[in-house]
Amino acid sequence: MLLFTDPGIDDAMAVMFALLRPDIELVGIVTGYGNVDLEQATENVTYLLKLAGREDVPVFAGAHFPLSGELVTFYPEFHGKGGLGPIEIPETTQDQLLNFTDLFDLIETHQNELTIIDVGRLTSLAMAYNLGGDEVMNKVNGIFLMGGAFLAPGNVTPLAEANFYGDPIAANLVMERAENLVIVPLNVTEHALVNDSMIAEVTKEGFNAFTSLLEPIYQFYADAYQQIVPEMEGAPFHDVLALLAYTNPDAFTFIKKPVSVSTAPETRGQSISDFRPVESAEFEQEVGKDHWIAMDFNYKKFAKEFIETMKTVVEEP
Repeated sequence: MLLFTDPGIDDAMAVMFALLRPDIELVGIVTGYGNVDLEQATENVTYLLKLAGREDVPVFAGAHFPLSGELVTFYPEFHGKGGLGPIEIPETTQDQLLNFTDLFDLIETHQNELTIIDVGRLTSLAMAYNLGGDEVMNKVNGIFLMGGAFLAPGNVTPLAEANFYGDPIAANLVMERAENLVIVPLNVTEHALVNDSMIAEVTKEGFNAFTSLLEPIYQFYADAYQQIVPEMEGAPFHDVLALLAYTNPDAFTFIKKPVSVSTAPETRGQSISDFRPVESAEFEQEVGKDHWIAMDFNYKKFAKEFIETMKTVVEEP
């Protein structure tokens, strides 16, 4: 797996999930702006890799800002000033930070054995298509991304989810270029709730290097959500669900449809597909490639996999 991310609390949980899963071989991480700026995202990833004793995982520097060049809005009320809620990480330096274009060597090495998962803004992935071309990028086995919202409201505007809204130009480029693309949208991930009892279960013993982080960052995230949805019990860990779609696709219901993303100011970031009973051939021809869209998932499977994964015992490096 090559992971694109911008930690961010739920992104950080996804990084931990990937590092703890025995069925995931994490061969690289691409950091980028999103929930925090590029520098902070890189610091957070470096910190998590160091905790896990996995400093062998190469880190690539991605995008600083959207393809439009506009200023970026961050969300400290959800992720904290540094992206990990109340956790203040020690200053670290990523001595082995690789140039962005070095990831093409990684793709060439692994080709169809490699899956890309993107749980952040899609700018860095779009840049990879721009610089590497379809002939390189589509050598991978497939791409999973967390983003968009179908037949449901967004979380940044009434129409748009944050990752698509943050750079709709990049999101639309990925829709146009990517082969074997799986989209895990907000209308599904918002139901991937982690609650107090699940966190209590995974923190009751010191299972691994991440155990001490889980309760404080979860509580910060859950408190933020309960400010806007008081009846919510816990918090949705959107990005972890995108990884579960990769490891346990049988837990999901998918449909296959062409998708585009609006770049018009009034509908910026809106996920567009045709859900009419009889699909329009004209729409499909205009929009282009079909992509897999997750429409539902088995919550009990998610909860079980989350608990078991986060309890994974890891030997000290």
